[in-house]
Amino acid sequence: MRLQTNKNNDKNEFSRREFCKNTAVATGGILASSFPLKSMAHVQENKTLKLAVVGCGGRGSGAVVQALSADDNVELVAMADAFKDRIVSSLKGIQEHFSGIKKIHINEKNLYTGFNAYKKAIDKADVVILTTPPGFRPQHFEYAIANDKHVFMEKPLATDAPGIRSVLKTAKIADEKKLNVVVGLQRHYENKYIKIFDKVIKGEIGKIISGQVYWNDDGVWVKKRQSGQSELEYQMRNWYYFNWLCGDHILEQHIHNIDVANWFVGSYPVSAQGMGGRQIRNGIDHGQIFDHHFVEFTYGNGTVISSQCRHQPGTMARVDEVFQGTEGSVVLGKGEIKNLLGDITYSYPTNYWDSDNEPNPYQVEHDMLFQSIREGNVISNTEYGAKSTLTAIMGRMATYTGKIISWEQVLNSKQKLVPDNLDWDSTPPVLPNKKGEYEIPKPGVTIID
Repeated sequence: MRLQTNKNNDKNEFSRREFCKNTAVATGGILASSFPLKSMAHVQENKTLKLAVVGCGGRGSGAVVQALSADDNVELVAMADAFKDRIVSSLKGIQEHFSGIKKIHINEKNLYTGFNAYKKAIDKADVVILTTPPGFRPQHFEYAIANDKHVFMEKPLATDAPGIRSVLKTAKIADEKKLNVVVGLQRHYENKYIKIFDKVIKGEIGKIISGQVYWNDDGVWVKKRQSGQSELEYQMRNWYYFNWLCGDHILEQHIHNIDVANWFVGSYPVSAQGMGGRQIRNGIDHGQIFDHHFVEFTYGNGTVISSQCRHQPGTMARVDEVFQGTEGSVVLGKGEIKNLLGDITYSYPTNYWDSDNEPNPYQVEHDMLFQSIREGNVISNTEYGAKSTLTAIMGRMATYTGKIISWEQVLNSKQKLVPDNLDWDSTPPVLPNKKGEYEIPKPGVTIID
């Protein structure tokens, strides 16, 4: 899988349009159609679709609610998580959400815990939701597709290159089996992004030559170590701060913005270089991840996208994507396009979810998944989800090492973060020293194969 670049402008445009077709048509085409989403449950056949969720945190619980809301004839039949208390909490929240609307019943014996619980849950279902920490995504996805299940899986799709290679291999099997796979990069399902992308691809701002993408905020939750916890349980409970589970926040969160850059530029970067470190969120309870990253992604056509993400309270907060072209510029957050004189030539008519008529893209993902299943169609988001995940991993490699990292280098990386065949007696792949500190990457010193 080598990124191809073309010297001929016409070929560049064709390549870009083909890229955009692969990443957007499956979503934009249905959103733009006149077919009412609410009637999708009765399109072709109305058999009950059995649903299972693997990973019962907040995102998994939310995805179940959205799946059950997307189709009138979906039944939640199985739940799996490493921890029983997370299943109990998740099920309670789902039942409370639908209280007075529909009954959510699930057999107690179909609530599975442990590292291999995912197999038992997936076996029960027609459609599976994969929302564990992303380090486990490749093996769960592989099992689901091997057993002929339609899939919704959250981003990112892995935490290392071997995981991405596995996901891409599984994606080919999913396509051959004509299984639907929706990836939770929901901007592809958001009307504002789809509308503005259509204008950009038609030349509204000319050729994109540069851009800036941001995920800057205070940071996320921290779960303190509890008395009696094993090291493995502590890391699993506090998964965001360990790279084998999370991949750092440049991957877990900032992938959204990096993915939009790939989508709008119309290709994947050929190289990355950057810097990062830990200044504020640098305690032992912050594991091994950085609290800031800055990366320059260079694309084959010369476009350079500056990427920044930060977890530092009290600093400028911004989650956005901005692109400059030869004929104008666009700010996705505001939904505005300007010409070279700074005049607004287009403004999206509603703000993010401010209107009752503005669909929630998190819900639309599931609406379209179940519509596609009912109609016998196929949505395949895996390739762009995997390659945007790999782009973010490339950025992490650049900040951790301080080196220029090429697409081929990250694609062929042998660094494997996630152990095989984990159980509760396993030793996690990273351990603290006697002071409780974890080894932190050091630019100029850290080497990644």
